[in-house]
Amino acid sequence: MSSNPYERAPGSTLSEQSLSSTFPANARALDLAAERSALNPPPAKRPRTGALTDQLFGWAAKGAALLTLALLIGILLSLLVGAWPAISKYGLGFLTSSVWDPVKDEYGGLVMIYGTLATSLIALVIAVPVSFGIALFLTELSPAWLKRPLGTAIELLAAVPSIVYGMWGLLVFGPILSTYVQQPLQSLLAGVPYLGALVSGPPVGIGILSAGIILAIMIIPFIASVMRDVFEVTPPLLKESAYGLGSTTWEVVSKVVLPYTKAGVIGGIMLGLGRALGETMAVTFVIGNTNQLNSLSVFEAANSITSALANEFAEAGAGMHQAALMYLGLVLFFITFVVLSLSKLLLQRMQKSEGKKA
Repeated sequence: MSSNPYERAPGSTLSEQSLSSTFPANARALDLAAERSALNPPPAKRPRTGALTDQLFGWAAKGAALLTLALLIGILLSLLVGAWPAISKYGLGFLTSSVWDPVKDEYGGLVMIYGTLATSLIALVIAVPVSFGIALFLTELSPAWLKRPLGTAIELLAAVPSIVYGMWGLLVFGPILSTYVQQPLQSLLAGVPYLGALVSGPPVGIGILSAGIILAIMIIPFIASVMRDVFEVTPPLLKESAYGLGSTTWEVVSKVVLPYTKAGVIGGIMLGLGRALGETMAVTFVIGNTNQLNSLSVFEAANSITSALANEFAEAGAGMHQAALMYLGLVLFFITFVVLSLSKLLLQRMQKSEGKKA
């Protein structure tokens, strides 16, 4: 028999022999571990359902997308069917006619289309710079203790019902606008070519300008909130690098933050524009609801598509009047579609230009 204690015995592995003869304590520990594993077997593996779950999830997502597309097509078709009598009678001349006379059953949508576009444009001209300033202050200049309460206060403006804005605009803001803005502007610009005509009309505090300012106040929270969120997405390393190179705050925002977040910024502006185009009650209170276009003055009372639908649809009988209102709804649908399409094309051109520069 060999005197070497580490020689492997026949029929046994090296580990078994070494643990049993040379390291008995370790062998005992292994025996105890084996006994525990025998008493407590591992839980049975759950059957794999990943492929089926993924397939069901894909079907659900596809169904949601198709349902949204079907709803959109259904709304468009219902508008076309309802507006077809007016389309067949007036054609595209409906868009250029300013006559709206339910008594004579003659209809044209120029006044409403002009009021909708003019008020939305005024709202954007006012709201975009103000929203940009708010977002810039909250992300770059505001002290830490002021960011949260100021941001919350701005977001709370979006929760105010539109009818409250309309009542406030008619009873409070209208008289202030008439006394401190319209009358001084008319006195200052009296006799000035073009500018005088732009501010002509009775200074009563209601009209296109008043509706545009109310809409601007309403869409500022939406645009400012989106801009603030996308500004905060900018990687801090990029901004700190620019500051380290000696850039000012405006240079950092214009050359780093805005190029990085331009898609989100344009998306926020389009969100605000869609809100302005579709607003009803606030505009109805302050625009004047007049279906005549005497001049292009921003002080003139006018009408919008949404306010015309709100005021007349409940009283419109079946026939040409109702069809004309449906035609207005169809026009508003296409205006919104064109605005969104143009914003998408603008983003694509900006991305292509970036690729050329690179």
